[in-house]
Amino acid sequence: MNRAAQRMLQVSDLRVTFHSTGKEALHGISFGMDCGERLGLVGESGSGKTVTAMAISGLIERSNVTINGTVNFEGRDLQHCPRSELRKIQGKEIGVVFQEPMNSLNPLMKIGHQVEEVLRIHTDMSPQEQKKLALQTLGRVGLSDPEEIYEKYPHQISGGQRQRVMIAAAIIIKPKLLICDEPTTALDVSIQAKILQLLRDLSEEYGVAILLISHDLRVVKNLCDKVAVMRRGDIVERGFTKEVFENPQHEYTRELMKPIPGRLRNE
Repeated sequence: MNRAAQRMLQVSDLRVTFHSTGKEALHGISFGMDCGERLGLVGESGSGKTVTAMAISGLIERSNVTINGTVNFEGRDLQHCPRSELRKIQGKEIGVVFQEPMNSLNPLMKIGHQVEEVLRIHTDMSPQEQKKLALQTLGRVGLSDPEEIYEKYPHQISGGQRQRVMIAAAIIIKPKLLICDEPTTALDVSIQAKILQLLRDLSEEYGVAILLISHDLRVVKNLCDKVAVMRRGDIVERGFTKEVFENPQHEYTRELMKPIPGRLRNE
């Protein structure tokens, strides 16, 4: 059997062109992921990282773009499946955490209700079971008083707390693939370390694959097994994280690595 056909996620020759500008944001990128794999996608702003995440998750409004190529997730082509089928996959099998939680959280809805939403849609758990799991998950992401947070609205908590709420909502059902776009940017170092450990545990204990998009190369190095380097809509280098960090082959990758002291690259 073809190796690509066995992979949990296989992105093949993915091209995205925005109608508003006529610009092709992705120029035919290809990569695959297996269950439990942690892949870091790195590159400067505008390199295509977030467009890749949105194309894979199906969150790009199809009327605004032309998408060519395939995103095959467990045998299903997400680019061409009906919206009704895609909605069954989003949240349950593919979770997404974006950098700006206030753009994703409903300001008129309490935190607990939002964290439980995927459970209401995709499970037959009772309200009591949903609340119990929501409180457990809020605690797992480092929120010290889950019951208090559960009853608050997004504007009543800090940016870092909102980011952790978004992570809780994305992982509560243990998706098969978790796409994280700069998930720890708003967090201090100690909470960042806890979140990275949580993501690592999810990957190792439950086989959750993690696609991590980050400009912070230290975060990628600490979490990811493999890394792909993007530049202007192309993947210019990929490989095992340790190998790419210690011996980058592409000139652009070497430029990205310059801000990182050699001791950190090799430790």
